[in-house]
Amino acid sequence: MSQPPSDADLKTHIRDHYAERAVAASQAKPCSCGCSCGPAAVEPLDDIARGLYGVDETSELPAEAVLASLGCGNPTALADLQPGDVVLDLGSGGGIDVLLSARRVGPTGKAYGIDMTDEMLALARDNQRKAGVDNVEFLKGELEAIPLPDATVDVIISNCVVNLSTDKDRALAEAYRVLKPGGRLAISDIVFQGDMGQVPRTLLEDTDAWSACISGALEERDFLARLGRAGFADASIEVTNVYDGSAENNMCGAPPLPDGVQIASGFVHAVKPSGGCCSPGCCC
Repeated sequence: MSQPPSDADLKTHIRDHYAERAVAASQAKPCSCGCSCGPAAVEPLDDIARGLYGVDETSELPAEAVLASLGCGNPTALADLQPGDVVLDLGSGGGIDVLLSARRVGPTGKAYGIDMTDEMLALARDNQRKAGVDNVEFLKGELEAIPLPDATVDVIISNCVVNLSTDKDRALAEAYRVLKPGGRLAISDIVFQGDMGQVPRTLLEDTDAWSACISGALEERDFLARLGRAGFADASIEVTNVYDGSAENNMCGAPPLPDGVQIASGFVHAVKPSGGCCSPGCCC
């Protein structure tokens, strides 16, 4: 019997996968028709990400930022960002959500992005330069060790990245740590619905399926429970799409699942309480 991949092996595979996607986005030609299509005509290279952003959002962004979008939702549209907010995007990729956030929070706010992949960071910084956005900073780091001080940000967003973490409890604890009291977690992610005991171990340990945002996804109720253990309050998951395996609505790379189990994308929302004990175990 083969051994399941180690966390280090998974991280290496995920990093290599997204490095390839970054290079593909940077080298792709947004329009090959010979006309002046412009960024408004650009769609992400990733099938799941297509149609998630409106032309009014992407028309002023570099084409490469749109092409590199690999998410399962549009967290900036759902997070209710306000002028002056400090925003952190976990797993910022080519930078699309960071650049959109920077526009929403305005010059008095700031948008951070963290990513562990050098190629994605290089692409994001190039997209920032092309967009001419000043209130943005891209940092190299992992979800399990966010390179920011405690109580730094007002809102954390993420687009189909928490499922990639090999230590989700640590990642959620880090998100909690860097949020200000009263701060909000507002992320899009992939979740399983149904009895995870029916899902084959071979799928849950498949490195390609991890990189495709499938095998590392949490079951919906498990996700909510982990948010509570991390200290978050008012946690909820609003399902935005269900991938049922049909030809019309199948997640790219998703294998057939047992009856009663399905994969969904959802908007995950939670709040860091503004007073009292700040996290489990912190009280005297």
